[in-house]
Amino acid sequence: MSDNSRISERVKQMGVSVIHEMTRLSKAIDDVAFLSWAKPTADTPDHIKQAAVRAIEDGLVGGYSAPVGLPALREAIAEKLRRDNHIDSDASQVLVTVGAIEGLAAAVMAVIDPGDEVILPSPTYATHIRQVLLASGRPVLVPTDEENGFALDIDGVEHAITSKTKAIMFACPSNPTGTVFSEAQLRQLARLALEHDLTIITDEAYEYFVFDDNAHFSIASMPEMKRHVISCYTFTKTYAMTGWRIGYVHADEALIPEIRKAHIPFAICAPVVSQYAALAALEGPQDCVAAFSAKYLAARNLMCDRLDGLSSFFDYKKPGGSYLMFPRILVEEGAQDSLAFCKKLLKEAQVSATPGIAFGPTGEGHLRMSFCVPEATINKAFDRLECYFNEP
Repeated sequence: MSDNSRISERVKQMGVSVIHEMTRLSKAIDDVAFLSWAKPTADTPDHIKQAAVRAIEDGLVGGYSAPVGLPALREAIAEKLRRDNHIDSDASQVLVTVGAIEGLAAAVMAVIDPGDEVILPSPTYATHIRQVLLASGRPVLVPTDEENGFALDIDGVEHAITSKTKAIMFACPSNPTGTVFSEAQLRQLARLALEHDLTIITDEAYEYFVFDDNAHFSIASMPEMKRHVISCYTFTKTYAMTGWRIGYVHADEALIPEIRKAHIPFAICAPVVSQYAALAALEGPQDCVAAFSAKYLAARNLMCDRLDGLSSFFDYKKPGGSYLMFPRILVEEGAQDSLAFCKKLLKEAQVSATPGIAFGPTGEGHLRMSFCVPEATINKAFDRLECYFNEP
């Protein structure tokens, strides 16, 4: 038996992660201006870290929690969902997970059978595509409307629905485009889900980072969608807790036990020390969230200003949320092959960005840049890009 024949067809459909490949290549080059990862560079706030230390010292973290999570944390999450997301929630509808990623994976496994189709507005987060493939489902990528800031194409979604469609899955604000889908469009999406008896799976990781006149709308706040939405959240972005690996799922109380069935073989439970940290994050001061949001807004504006200075080489839509943007590459070689273009930028300009092809076929010809980095890093990257593109 060859090595290749030992591998499942599900995994063979998945190429090497372009995001992680760019990270690997970046490590081989000195002094890279790194804009590739959607990872906060700020440290976790002190009151959260101190709560974790206390939990360790008090001997609270040496064993498992219940698979659904600590009762106090689930109650605090339900309160947050009622207050900030306007979702009629209680603890029975909450499952604590290993980041939003594991929650999303458990949700997909709970609702998707082999051959089921999942509609994803595209470009979309690469991990969402992979999660559908791992469930032996079929990702159906529906292009967003780039001219209108990568808005949802509701007609395109409706035309993509078939007898095999089981779910619609998306991130809002979007990764990689930073688009904040409007409440009006999300209500139209909800109408389609109700008409066709579909499940909507949301990734709301960037819920607190919305700018300008945009507002975050949780589709699960619509009472009629109670049975049709699985909402996934994380502490990673909101509180700069990337390494803590802690998130949660909200769904109808009848769905939570089914998602729990998938959650247990993936994780048993979320890290208990991280659950105590998350509880402190919710119950403690929230000024850190406002500070992060203000920082990202300033960084977004800086990156837009610097992109304006390279308008012959990049075109962009100003992101309404997240800390990501998705410029179109106007250089011919980049428009055709974003991976080769980003590798060339890394090697010759010492700037690391993520190729758009990582986010589905409609991402080709773009690159993703993260502005959750220090402003000095943004300026270093664009100083280098200006030298690179403008040199005689």
